[in-house]
Amino acid sequence: MSGTAELRHEKRLLVRQYAKSSDGAGLWQVLSTLLPLGAAGWITVLVSQQMPWLAVPMGLLTIVLFIRVFALLHECGHGSLFRSQSLNRGFGFVFGVLSGMPQYVWSQHHEYHHRTNGDWDRYRGPLSTLTLAEYDALPLSRQRSWRRARHIALAPLGGFVYLIFNPRFNWLKGSVRLVVDVVRSKLREPQLTFAQHASFHKSRYWKTPREYRHMLANNVVLLGLWALALYLGAPGVFIAAYLVSLSVAGGFAIALFTVQHNFEHAYARDTAHWDVDASVLDGTSFLVLPGWLNWATANIGYHHVHHLSAAIPGYRLVACHEQYRHLFTQVRRISLWEIPAQLKYLLWDRDAGRIVSFAEHDALQAGREVPAPGQPT
Repeated sequence: MSGTAELRHEKRLLVRQYAKSSDGAGLWQVLSTLLPLGAAGWITVLVSQQMPWLAVPMGLLTIVLFIRVFALLHECGHGSLFRSQSLNRGFGFVFGVLSGMPQYVWSQHHEYHHRTNGDWDRYRGPLSTLTLAEYDALPLSRQRSWRRARHIALAPLGGFVYLIFNPRFNWLKGSVRLVVDVVRSKLREPQLTFAQHASFHKSRYWKTPREYRHMLANNVVLLGLWALALYLGAPGVFIAAYLVSLSVAGGFAIALFTVQHNFEHAYARDTAHWDVDASVLDGTSFLVLPGWLNWATANIGYHHVHHLSAAIPGYRLVACHEQYRHLFTQVRRISLWEIPAQLKYLLWDRDAGRIVSFAEHDALQAGREVPAPGQPT
């Protein structure tokens, strides 16, 4: 029996056994994150001027905790951290405020990724992977800038844009367009209410009124907290302890998410040839991380299990993998130190149905021998 066939045969039992959330376990996950994060912030603010040497260890701890905040936001979005969906929604909002990301809106987009994992016609990943043909069609200068923009050294900048800038800017820009459109529509058809005019508005930044309400609530609360922090007279500490730490944590999260699906010759099919179970085994990696980083990421390195069923909470992923490890022997394992090399696999060879590296592309273009799998590229 092939690996894919064996997975199909056993996955229903696997999911039934491990897709069980616990409110008690979920609450422990939350407390073990928010209490240390609050303590780190309190220590940083109170002692930063008297003992500035504490800024470095507190900054590193805050980065780790922000990574965990985003990991738990992710679980709340899947409704798997708690058994109670009210708790998932409530703490999902809290984690969304802390991380700068409107949780409900993000989770809707992320759910699409789960439905299309491995179907690269429909989803191109966080770094917008190009096909070989699309990349070759770019002028040489655009190819170079596209590659430079995805260098791992720019990950913190990507984290800043992703978590801090874009959610505020897109909300503001979308809100202004909403107000302008509603006013113009009201002038044309005054018999309709403002609510009716608003219901007709279409935005590229949200799909439903509910998404906009979550964006509004997230930004109002978050900007209010930012204003309070600045009012209390610690702008330098705020920038160093919050904005920098969150940007670095966001950059790490983007890199981590990328290599969970962009790696050496990862499964990447078009819609017509896509198979959801094959995408779990051949298009999703197993990140072999140190224990502390597994804790910080809520075990999301066991990404193959997570994509088998997003209903399995993070605190059950390890046990599930261990019991069913015979199903996952062909899943690509990637260590922490291999991540930078795997981040070079950002091109989709549509004909071969796999992800390839810049070096492989350049070798093909130059007529050289393509490096064999596992060789340095």
